[in-house]
Amino acid sequence: MNLPTLNLPTWITVSRLFGVPLLLYLLYQPSDRSRWIALAIFLISAGTDWLDGYLARRLNQVTDLGKFLDPLVDKLLVFAPLLCLIELRQIPAWGVFLILARELTIAGWRVNQTQISGANIWGKLKTVSQIAAIALLIAPLTSFEYVALIAFWISVALTLISGFIYLLPAPNNAASSS
Repeated sequence: MNLPTLNLPTWITVSRLFGVPLLLYLLYQPSDRSRWIALAIFLISAGTDWLDGYLARRLNQVTDLGKFLDPLVDKLLVFAPLLCLIELRQIPAWGVFLILARELTIAGWRVNQTQISGANIWGKLKTVSQIAAIALLIAPLTSFEYVALIAFWISVALTLISGFIYLLPAPNNAASSS
């Protein structure tokens, strides 16, 4: 069996995955210090998502393995803290279910696609809103609890909107397929 070699962008993607267990461990620690460290790990991990994509394109090192791992690691980085935050009773499970349902629907839809387009503005807004909401929910700032919840619900709304837009047929494809 031939294992693919890992280039720099793919190593960065994999490193993002290693932050998830540490992030979860820290979220269960009952101290503000642990929460701040968890926030730093989350934000650094989220930042590497941009970095690995940039380097893959810039260094001409886009690979099938990277195209597979990047969105998978992204989902794990988002869902791990969200599931933890449900258990810690900071957010309702049904809001996270809506995000999960969208992600599974799009992933299932993509399986049958011959060509996958990059993220549009709605997909990028979804990602930024999820990162911002999770960061605010992780931060131990009790005076911002309502702001964090509002950010969470905005991210849920943008996640659903981006999913609906993603599934809509492109205007130029609709005319050619009828």
